[in-house]
Amino acid sequence: MANIDGLVTIKEDAKGDVLILRISGRLDAVSSPTAERKVFDYINNDQYKLLFDFGGVDYLSSAGMRMLLSITKKLKSLSGKLVLFAVTSNVMDILKMSGFDHVLEIVQTEEDGLRRF
Repeated sequence: MANIDGLVTIKEDAKGDVLILRISGRLDAVSSPTAERKVFDYINNDQYKLLFDFGGVDYLSSAGMRMLLSITKKLKSLSGKLVLFAVTSNVMDILKMSGFDHVLEIVQTEEDGLRRF
């Protein structure tokens, strides 16, 4: 488990070749760059199938959205994929207002997410 700046916690879990990252806290201008580096460490270690558990994310800023976009683009270039699940209604509202709900793959449950790979 990685605690980032006291604002975000990322807990790893694996199901087969899918890496599940359980993220909790705030993804904002302070925490997003560090969280992004942590996720890129996984990608650089050949983890191209990432499933983000967003159930514990209570705040997402534009910096957090940039992080998600950057991870999505990187994985796409490596024939990988990022799927989010358990997105809270408040974070989902932010994603919908910005149109990110059409850019990111978002599902309800972990099982739905695993079926996307």
